[in-house]
Amino acid sequence: MRFVSWNVNGIRAAIRKGIDGYFQSMDADVIMLQEVRALPEQLPKGWSWPDGYEVKLHCAEKKGYSGVATLSRNGFENISRGKGGQIDSDDSEGRVLVTEHSGFTCINTYLPSGSNKAERQEFKEAWMKEWRAFIKPYLASESPVVVCGDLNIAHTEDDIWNPKGNAKSSGFLPQEREWFTQLLSDGWHDAFRGHVGEGEKIYSWWSNRGQARALNRGWRIDYFLLNPVAAAMIKDVQIIRQGGIDVSDHAPVILDLDF
Repeated sequence: MRFVSWNVNGIRAAIRKGIDGYFQSMDADVIMLQEVRALPEQLPKGWSWPDGYEVKLHCAEKKGYSGVATLSRNGFENISRGKGGQIDSDDSEGRVLVTEHSGFTCINTYLPSGSNKAERQEFKEAWMKEWRAFIKPYLASESPVVVCGDLNIAHTEDDIWNPKGNAKSSGFLPQEREWFTQLLSDGWHDAFRGHVGEGEKIYSWWSNRGQARALNRGWRIDYFLLNPVAAAMIKDVQIIRQGGIDVSDHAPVILDLDF
């Protein structure tokens, strides 16, 4: 079974840049998109989601902002939105979409960025704490649980092109990296790093500044985190830079599980 996670940096722009062709070529069973940034009525007239998929959207209240979408060939048995807690308890920013399918669960997440100002960094870190507690019970599931999305954190020096120069940058702060270490200590498995091993510097996001794409000066901030049941089923994990970044500033991450 194939899963795709992709921050599309605005679905309307991605449509103009040819994302429909990627939907077909990836041939995924479940596609989880982040930063959709559109309400259903804002999608282009005459355009439709790819054939064969049922689609669930969780949009931000603010137009043109955030939002996630999950597409499934297997349908949905149950869906819920948000992580609860005290920080944006109603998930007005459209960041968490939990979908239950026949035999597995997906948690599609777009974690906040703290790069704009100090208040947003505080919001991000409080949000992270609640989200970690929210997903922790899913570790004990007897069925596969797939957590994915743009988590806006590069965990280790393998996940960022210039670790020393970014040591004080949001997304690579010591407390963020420690939080990610604790997340893995809880029992979540970083599918890509576990599959390719340490020392491989392969990225999933590139800034639009300073020729970052051309020079491959990127960050790996898009993840698949798996509970132990799903981790035992890994066949392959890939980050598809070639072609994918023609559509977005993020590359799609593809996970194949044997179940």
